[in-house]
Amino acid sequence: MAIDIYELKLKTNLKNPCNIIIGDSREVLSRFPDQIFQCCITSPPYWGLRDYGIDGQIGAEQNVEDYIRNLVLVFREVRRTLKDNGTLWLNIGDSYTSGNRGWRDSDKKNAARAMSYRPPNPEGLKNKDLIGVPWKLAFALQADGWYLRSDIIWNKPNCQPESVKDRPTRSHEYVFLLSKSEKYYYDYEAIKEPGVNGSLKNRRTVWNINTRPFKEAHFAVFPPELAEISILAGSMQDSLVLDPFFGSGTVGQVSIETGRRCVGIELNKEYAEIAERRIKNSNPGFL
Repeated sequence: MAIDIYELKLKTNLKNPCNIIIGDSREVLSRFPDQIFQCCITSPPYWGLRDYGIDGQIGAEQNVEDYIRNLVLVFREVRRTLKDNGTLWLNIGDSYTSGNRGWRDSDKKNAARAMSYRPPNPEGLKNKDLIGVPWKLAFALQADGWYLRSDIIWNKPNCQPESVKDRPTRSHEYVFLLSKSEKYYYDYEAIKEPGVNGSLKNRRTVWNINTRPFKEAHFAVFPPELAEISILAGSMQDSLVLDPFFGSGTVGQVSIETGRRCVGIELNKEYAEIAERRIKNSNPGFL
């Protein structure tokens, strides 16, 4: 069963294949010792795009710079708890200015897009500007001490249609590979991709991966294929993998399936319970 932060007993629970901890990542991670995770794979809430209904939720800040600062603090704790040769695989999407509207209607194709709040335009930006959130975050993490090693384009061949007629439909997000140190664990052999005449070649920086719905979740879910590439490259068998924004538990499920262990931290109890059921159903006896 998903456990509350105050019930956490690190010495016993971290031997389990998957541990789900309910709480704020910043507080939970502060209770962990240094250098215990081999890699971190995560997708934090995107700024100003969803209302998850939790007080203090990251992503609901009125100012994008506050959002960036909050994530820098989370990932500072991630860096402390990573092994010196550890890596962070960070999926983050972008957004447009709201036109200073304080709300957003639901979409016929995606009712979850409806929001009772929307932050104002960031200072210096105009209506309809693309904000550049992923790169703001990547550069802030770089300035905070991370090594920014690669920007990866997650191309979504089955992307959700948009009703816009004055720009291309957005069909990609970013995955940033960051490392704690100049030298780090990276198994390039494990993630080679098909080349010509049946050969294999080094993984490129554009990953074509379809989105995949998860019927219990009314929010965006992390594709297992994307998590698998990151886990195979960033860790070895029986490594401890971290996801501080666990959501529906994709990273935990893939960690178990590839012979790793995982700690998932989730602020929303409902989402933690969804992840627990998902992992139990796929891997009886692993929670």
